[in-house]
Amino acid sequence: MDQTPTLELRGVSKRFGSVVALADGQLTLYPGSIHALIGENGAGKSTLVKIIAGLYHRDSGEFCLNGAPVEFRTTADSKAAGVAVIYQEPTLFPDLSVTENIFMGRQPLTRFHMIDKAAMRAEVVALTERLGVPIAPDRLAADLSIADQQIIEIAKAISLNANVLIMDEPTAALTGVEVERLFAVARSLRDEGKALLFISHRFEEVFALCDTVTVMRDGAYISTGAIADTTEAGLVRQMVGRDLGELFPKLDVPAGAPVLEVARLNSAGTFADISFTVRAGEIVALAGLVGAGRSEVARAVFGVDPYDSGTVTVVGQPLPRHNPRAAMTAGVGLVPEDRRRQGLIMPAPVLRNITDAIRSTISKHGFVTARMEQGPAATWSAALEVKCAALDAPTATLSGGNQQKVVLAKWLAAQPKVLIIDEPTRGIDVGTKSEVHRRMSELAAQGLAILMISSELPEVLGMADRVLVMYEGRITRELSRAEATSESVMYAATHATGDVQ
Repeated sequence: MDQTPTLELRGVSKRFGSVVALADGQLTLYPGSIHALIGENGAGKSTLVKIIAGLYHRDSGEFCLNGAPVEFRTTADSKAAGVAVIYQEPTLFPDLSVTENIFMGRQPLTRFHMIDKAAMRAEVVALTERLGVPIAPDRLAADLSIADQQIIEIAKAISLNANVLIMDEPTAALTGVEVERLFAVARSLRDEGKALLFISHRFEEVFALCDTVTVMRDGAYISTGAIADTTEAGLVRQMVGRDLGELFPKLDVPAGAPVLEVARLNSAGTFADISFTVRAGEIVALAGLVGAGRSEVARAVFGVDPYDSGTVTVVGQPLPRHNPRAAMTAGVGLVPEDRRRQGLIMPAPVLRNITDAIRSTISKHGFVTARMEQGPAATWSAALEVKCAALDAPTATLSGGNQQKVVLAKWLAAQPKVLIIDEPTRGIDVGTKSEVHRRMSELAAQGLAILMISSELPEVLGMADRVLVMYEGRITRELSRAEATSESVMYAATHATGDVQ
């Protein structure tokens, strides 16, 4: 391109003590373009973004904005220079209105030095209409969906005249309709001449939205190319440094005796008449659209949420309602969808999280020491190939994929009979996905009964022995592995009856 890049980084590095987080960061963004940044967890993407955002200061390398060298010491420096970051989880003040969030710290004043509320409201209306998503300026941020909160973050960036917008995994918690709306906003900003950086693990989104893609691996720049000139297989090869084997290495295992049996489970307003069985050696998928009630069923089975009627039995023994401890004692484990908030204690060491479900069995006289935790933690972190500086390192310092492995290690250490996994590979890279799928398949082959909830249709089709499709709180169809296709699952997920027309 002949035009001057809006943003350019060359040879950027960042170390944290002896750990090299970024060895050779390179990125070039042009006006009027949407640029994808991809790589496995731990590839250096987040470190590069934090340098651009002013959270980290680079140790070496060049950083230019509109052709001129820049030095961001704080996030305020970055924002003042026209850089905005839209994170997966918006950072709005929940108890303030849309208008107050957008103008926080820079409210316009009337000639009487009073806050000009009318001017602020008028600009908010103009901003949201410009983005094609009208949102009432007086609504509280707490009342908005994640998708609408992201739109407000974008509106705030535009009001600050940002020319560089970085979207870091913005679609992870969005529905299909919300993703399309976000993409429409992104394209309109591109057409206005903004430079956008889009970070995602979802290749279908990268190919649908972006013009150019940069690949990183092990903290270093690998390549940049036009989307039109690349393929998914080519990107995977560059990301992992090798040809990736089967993404869904499913072993063919004969199903054993019933382990988990759910009969006529009901929860008013959430789900109704839920009945299914998971056998030893079987992976059963709960599929359906967001809001169909899949996670709610999983939480009720494990005892986190109450239910009104029905029964849950494990190896023939009934479980009491709303009692997670009883479920754990019976041999049920739950890997929740939100691993950071519900599955892990983020500030705690890795070894503490891994041994969390077995503390009563390794304690002596009610006490647990780091020495007691070391053995099982080392065993299971090695088995799942958890990458961390040390087992006593805070879990928050691990990449998303390794955090997912720690949650799995925690439950595998407890040697469960049934493992419920909600969104097993959400937010993790393609290489780690393959490892998680391989491990799931091996566990099933060893006789574990697995109930998997997934919003990724290829994952459902690739890993499940049977698929239970939910629609508006009910199971509308059960499909064998041979019967399950994209068409049959999606039809059942969007219709009150599961009969393919």
